[in-house]
Amino acid sequence: MQEACYASSRFLLMLPRNSFPKICVALGLSDSQQLMEHARREIDAGETFLEIRLDYLSDPRQGIGVIHELTRERPEVSILATCRRHQNHGRFNGSIEDQIHLLSQAIDAGARAVDLEIESAELANGKLEILRSRSCFIVSYHNFESTPALDPIVRRLMKVAADAYKVVTTARKPSDVGRILELAKMHPRTPFILLAMGEQGIPSRILSPALGGLYTYAAPSNAEGTAAGQMSSRLLRSVYRLDKLSRTARIFGVIADPVRHSISPAVHNRAFQARRIDGVYVPFLTPAAQLRDFMTLAKQLPVAGFSVTIPHKQRILRYLDVIDPLARRIGAVNTVWRKAGKWRGANTDAYGVLAPLQKRLRIAGSSVLIAGNGGAARAAACALADAGARVALVGRNMDRVRALARTCGATALNLQGALAQEFDVFIHATPLGMHPHIDQCFFPDRIPAAVVFDMVYNPLETLLLQRAREQGRETITGLEMFLEQAARQFEIWTGESAPRPAMERAACEALGQSMAVANGAR
Repeated sequence: MQEACYASSRFLLMLPRNSFPKICVALGLSDSQQLMEHARREIDAGETFLEIRLDYLSDPRQGIGVIHELTRERPEVSILATCRRHQNHGRFNGSIEDQIHLLSQAIDAGARAVDLEIESAELANGKLEILRSRSCFIVSYHNFESTPALDPIVRRLMKVAADAYKVVTTARKPSDVGRILELAKMHPRTPFILLAMGEQGIPSRILSPALGGLYTYAAPSNAEGTAAGQMSSRLLRSVYRLDKLSRTARIFGVIADPVRHSISPAVHNRAFQARRIDGVYVPFLTPAAQLRDFMTLAKQLPVAGFSVTIPHKQRILRYLDVIDPLARRIGAVNTVWRKAGKWRGANTDAYGVLAPLQKRLRIAGSSVLIAGNGGAARAAACALADAGARVALVGRNMDRVRALARTCGATALNLQGALAQEFDVFIHATPLGMHPHIDQCFFPDRIPAAVVFDMVYNPLETLLLQRAREQGRETITGLEMFLEQAARQFEIWTGESAPRPAMERAACEALGQSMAVANGAR
């Protein structure tokens, strides 16, 4: 028999059964040669824990040879074999007996661990000993629709004797992340792999190993992952420093909708690294209707502080205990932190607007036109009016423009009225021109200002700034404002000076990567 050629006890010479590296790269490919190539590429990049999805292969039996070859070449690498049946959202069409036989062959070939879904485990009728006695045996539960009540799931899993239990659900709201991660705290002596799928579940993938989970799953660098929300191991290590986080690491983040293209995680995590701070900054996808639910999660984790952007800068005020006077006057907050058990809010957008302009002109007495009526526009209008500028506001919703103008003592203009004048500065504070809608521009032709300041930073060179340069205007990128306000946030949260050069490098790298992805998609 083929399995007789393989060393069936290799796992015994390695780490304890439920001790693994913190990141498992999930490899799901239909061709065995491609599977081998991707596996070798990940190993050459330094990865030492791979999941081989036998069920993804057109012939799952070919995966046994891949496992044998990999473990022969690199015995220090741990292989987790999975062969999920199609009835349980996998791709294997065989019987449970066939499934267990394949996993047994994988162990003989050198796999250190096997993952069997609970649906198969419950129907195995005492046939699990062949897996449990010779490997780290993981029993898994998956829910691809939601995050239901978890206690019944845990009780169901624990009826099957195993070395570790995997609970993977789908996050539909922020607090689902908190509930799934809470299992590690509720069952400290039980080895769990805990994750929530989907974009809203991304924080669980980053935080789980630090908060008691055995490991997290990552996608390979040059191929798709096997579940929604998987990030590459390179991203988990380089941006989120997953290997370095301790159980006491402070948690920060950004709440937004959308949040996928934010460069804030890259910038703030680089700042933590530069200052040797045990902390991590993660993206929290939070739709407008789920802000209260996010605050539940923030208390549960607990979150030490977070950035606030579209669409929450104004709504967040109702959830804060202490609000900085300028932020209250602006009516918008972009920075929240917890101190002495109270949520506190400030607005560093105002600082981000003033600092770049002060380098280029005398603000007092200057004329400034601001497009927009959201939180960023409110911050700019109030800060500049307080600094002595003559502020005018323009926008497509004149009722909102007039209301903001009354708040900060500015003049409300329609588009025609704005074009009829000439200003020292034009500040663009709307989402027009932001990735992926890069062909949009607030002014289709002439821009009525000597200095053009676009708060949009992705792309770095917006259509508005391109036209401004063509018209001989001085320009200020949104990245300059972003870095100023982010540096102030970092100082509020940590009490340390912001490592500005490191933050700027991280921002430029992140923007370069996002543009490369966008160009590739086109």
